[in-house]
Amino acid sequence: MSVAVVKLGVGNTASVLFALERLGVRAELTDDPARVADAARVILPGVGAAAYAARVLRDRGLDEVLRRFQRPLLGICLGQQLLFERSEEGDARGLGLLSGDVAALPNSRAWPSPHMGWSRLSECQPHPLLEGVAGAYMYFVHSFACPVDEHTIASAEYGRPFAAAVARGNVFGCQFHPERSGAAGARVLANFMALPC
Repeated sequence: MSVAVVKLGVGNTASVLFALERLGVRAELTDDPARVADAARVILPGVGAAAYAARVLRDRGLDEVLRRFQRPLLGICLGQQLLFERSEEGDARGLGLLSGDVAALPNSRAWPSPHMGWSRLSECQPHPLLEGVAGAYMYFVHSFACPVDEHTIASAEYGRPFAAAVARGNVFGCQFHPERSGAAGARVLANFMALPC
């Protein structure tokens, strides 16, 4: 099975590739639109600025490829945020695969931004992506967060509730980093690999 990890030039691609390798999955890091379009599964990772990442997707013609992609697509961290319509961070335009805007987390003494560390998942609705990890603690690093809505399958809290995992059709997202979340995170990646095409 071919797995493409989208090369954005930002963030956590090496740790995602290593996490997949530990599961016995060989993935290709690529920014070639044809390779992404032909993959059986695509992972859109990212750490960094939404406006920059969105521009990279547009400049390389990957935005339209991802919008048309019909097989399982997983956004991780910034990758999940890019699945939405817009981000307050740099007024970035996302892929629009999920409705809503990504907004800044609160920043205060009680809740300093960014949110860095382990937070517990609260299941909003059962979904195969989160099979076996309900209530698990996952590792987060982010300053912006996606809205909780009908496509939220798990939420977490940091000053306010936010979407920790989302699903709509063939589109999935994790605000947390499964590749840095130990056994529970590895289970999420294995679950993603097991989703039907």
